[in-house]
Amino acid sequence: MAGVPAPQTAGVSARRLGSAGTRAPPGRRGARGSAPRPEAGNNEDKAGEAVRKIKEETLNDRAGVMMVPQRKTVDGFEEHLGLNYLGHFLLTNLLLDTLRDSGCPGRSARVVTVSSATHYVGELNLADLQGSRSYSPHGAYAQSKLALVLFTYHLQGLLAAQGSPVTANVADPGVVDTDLYKHVFWPTRLVKKLFGRWFFKTPEEGAWTSVYAAVAPALEGVGGRYLYNEKETRSLAVTYDLKLQRQLWARSCQMTGIPDGTGGVFPASLPRREE
Repeated sequence: MAGVPAPQTAGVSARRLGSAGTRAPPGRRGARGSAPRPEAGNNEDKAGEAVRKIKEETLNDRAGVMMVPQRKTVDGFEEHLGLNYLGHFLLTNLLLDTLRDSGCPGRSARVVTVSSATHYVGELNLADLQGSRSYSPHGAYAQSKLALVLFTYHLQGLLAAQGSPVTANVADPGVVDTDLYKHVFWPTRLVKKLFGRWFFKTPEEGAWTSVYAAVAPALEGVGGRYLYNEKETRSLAVTYDLKLQRQLWARSCQMTGIPDGTGGVFPASLPRREE
C-alpha cells in the first residue's frame, strides 16, 4: 500500500518520493520500498507518519509471478491467474468499504493496480481462463496483466457511479531489473545479465509511477487511467470494452466466491481515452 493525501505532497516529484523511501525505518516502507516523506528531509518521525497515512488511504495491487511453468495455487487456480489477478481482485473487493471510509471529498482513497506493457499482447480467453486446454507461460502472464487493466477500469466505473471517494488507476512500471525474470527464456536472461544496468530500470525507478499514482495531486479524484513513466497513455483497445469488463468481473466474482453487486449500478459508459 502506498499514498498520502495530495495536499501534503504538492510540489514533490515522484522521483523524490521514491528515493525518500529508501531512508525509511525498517518495517515502515510503502509500495516497492518507497515511503513518501514530504518536506521531511532525514526526519524519521515524519517518515513514519507519512507511511502510516499511506497504509490507510491507498491500496497498491502489485504482487505476482511471471512466465512460470504450468502449476496451481493452493486454491486450485492457474498460478498467473490466481496470484497476478484473482488475489488482487479479491483483496480489493474485501477492502472497498475500508477504502471508502478512508476517503473523503478532496482527498480520495486510491487503488493502484500494477500491470505491464505485456498486456498489449494479451488475449482474454473467458472460455478457458486457466489455460487447461492449451497452456503458454507467456500467454498466461499476458492474460493476467490484461485482466488487471480490465478489472481496474470496471472498478473505477463502479466507484464513480456510486459516488465513492475512491479512485482506481493502473500503473505500468516499465522493464525493471527484478527476480521475476528467472523463468523467462535463457536468451532473455542473458540479455538482462549483460545489459540490464543500461536498459532495465532499478526497482526504485520502477516504483516511481506507482508512487505517482498514489500521491500526485494532479490525480486527485481522477481514475480509470493507464499510467506509464508518470504520464497517462492508452492501454490496449480491448480494455475499454465495457461488455468484456463486465464479463470478466462477473466471472471473477464466481471464481472467488464473492457476490456481484454491480447490477444496476454500473454506468452506461466509461470515459474513453483519446486516440
